Amino acid sequence: MKLEELLIDSLTRAAAQVFSTMLDVQVRCGSTSTERGLPQANDGVVSFIGLAGAWAGTGSLACSPVMACRICSQMLMTEQTAVNEDVLDAVAELTNMIIGGVKTDLEPHLGQLGLSIPTVIFGRNFKTKGAGGAEWIVTPFFWDEDALLAKVCLTRSEKSLAHATVLDPTCHLDF
Repeated sequence: MKLEELLIDSLTRAAAQVFSTMLDVQVRCGSTSTERGLPQANDGVVSFIGLAGAWAGTGSLACSPVMACRICSQMLMTEQTAVNEDVLDAVAELTNMIIGGVKTDLEPHLGQLGLSIPTVIFGRNFKTKGAGGAEWIVTPFFWDEDALLAKVCLTRSEKSLAHATVLDPTCHLDF
């Protein structure tokens, strides 16, 4: 299986499971694409969480302030109408759960991975950029008409390239 296919399957499964379990919501998965280079400007909430091990990268969720408030309202069973600390915490926790699910799915194929603490940003007209120009797998998820973009980029860490081993001989990943 190609790494891209593994990432897409893991991301789709993790997002669907977290939305269903934690928010009691069924999301619709949009078409996956890849993104390279400097992304367009953001307006809203973006969260990041790092992955590290023989492979390293970042997972990210991005959504509008309305979607972030909706996530928090459903998660905490309170009405949120403006982005505040609770809303940012809810998006961070959603990121932790979704990308944590991806991490768990990937480990049998890529080896043990660590997960950082999420970082959440809220603002208008800002850009984010990952180091190294890596390619991002981008999958939108729709809750009614509100969208959440889930992104993952993953590359072999320099340490693993120097000590390359076959982690799982039954899994054939195209690099």
